[in-house]
Amino acid sequence: MADVAIAPAPAVRPARRPDSTRAAPVLRTVAVLYVGILVLVPLALIAYRTFQPGLGEFLSALSRPDAVHAFQVTAAVAGSAVVIDVVFGVAVAILLARYRFPGRRLLSAFIDLPVAVSPIVVGLALVLVYGPNGWFGGSLAGSPLQVINAKPGMVLATVFVSLPLVVRAVVPVLDQAGVEQEQAASSLGANSVQRFLRITLPTIRVALAYGTVLSIARCLGEFGAVLVVSGNVAGETETATLRIGNLIDQEQDTQSAYAIAFVLVLAALAAIVVSAYIRRRRPA
Repeated sequence: MADVAIAPAPAVRPARRPDSTRAAPVLRTVAVLYVGILVLVPLALIAYRTFQPGLGEFLSALSRPDAVHAFQVTAAVAGSAVVIDVVFGVAVAILLARYRFPGRRLLSAFIDLPVAVSPIVVGLALVLVYGPNGWFGGSLAGSPLQVINAKPGMVLATVFVSLPLVVRAVVPVLDQAGVEQEQAASSLGANSVQRFLRITLPTIRVALAYGTVLSIARCLGEFGAVLVVSGNVAGETETATLRIGNLIDQEQDTQSAYAIAFVLVLAALAAIVVSAYIRRRRPA
């Protein structure tokens, strides 16, 4: 039998990818300009104006009684709001991820409402509900619990605008984890508290820490909603952000305003660094 020669198959050239080498420098330039103009330049200007008169003036501005009280109010309001965000944020996240019920999509949409609505509107809504002429204002008029022009209203406003950060950080992790481990623990006799402490909480601990850090940063920098419900009384219901506005608009003391703003910038940068570290630890 004669040998049959088999011709080699023609080489298949790989498909050419679109040439992106020219677009990459342009995109990098646009990104650098965007970050530089909108972020780095204002931050550098704040730092320059803060320390231009000297370190002594900076420390003197922060040690004044109104500034100290403003930071104390900010810490109290933000701390209370973050605790509420963590407790109710985890509860709402479990509800959305683990249960199916009528109105679930509507609840999920309401969670994202603060992202789309102006904080000023949030404050106005709280005034309409808890103000003197609001739905519950009459019943609260004679009670020691006051919401509007008091810290409880400031906490409510801050919680409203920061709660989605915790919920949206935890829900994807719960969806990805599934319910198999919890079902197995339930079949072995574990109650709901044991399942939460031993399975759910370890599963979401990194995502919860990430959402908590973002919530802290959001609470520290809230201005619009707190401005409406607090009354903005110096020495009573004035937060650090409100203090900055009062120093610029009423007292014409821009140097003290720069000093307080620089402290808030440091807090925001610390939150960014911590959140970036937590994000690197999150599993893919």
